[in-house]
Amino acid sequence: MGRPARPSDVDEICGSLPGTELGVTWGDRPTWKVPAGDKGRGFCLYRAPHRTAIDPETGEMYDDLVVIRTANAADKAALVEDEATPFFTIDHFKGFNAVLVQQSRLGEITVDELREVLTDAWLAVAPRRLAKEHFPDVRGSDG
Repeated sequence: MGRPARPSDVDEICGSLPGTELGVTWGDRPTWKVPAGDKGRGFCLYRAPHRTAIDPETGEMYDDLVVIRTANAADKAALVEDEATPFFTIDHFKGFNAVLVQQSRLGEITVDELREVLTDAWLAVAPRRLAKEHFPDVRGSDG
C-alpha cells in the first residue's frame, strides 16, 4: 500500500499530466485543463462553497471540495458506491460525469489511487491524439 494522498498531490499529479494547465472556469474557479490554451477542457476543479453541497453532519457548506471528471456514468457510480473511497456526488451533479471529494479526506486513498482517478479524468476530456500519444492503450475523448 502506498502513502496516503495529500491535497498537494492534486496539483502535483495534474501538473505532471501531458498538455495541462491550471486555469480558471466557472468565472473564477482554479481548474486543471487539457490541452493548455483556450480550447482546454476542465478535468479537475476546486469548487467554491455553495448551498448545493452541504455537509450532512454539520449543516455547513463544504469549503474544500474538488470536482473530478469521470469518463462515464459507470465510472462515476463505481467511485461513489465504493465505501472504501471518499468520493461522493450531490444532486447538483446528477447527469454530469464527475465526482466530488473533500481535500481533508484525500488521505483515505493512496497517492497511486488518486493518480489513477486524475489520469482517468484527464483521459475523459483530453483530445484523442494527445491521449493516444501518451497513453496508447487507452482511448481518449474526441475533445
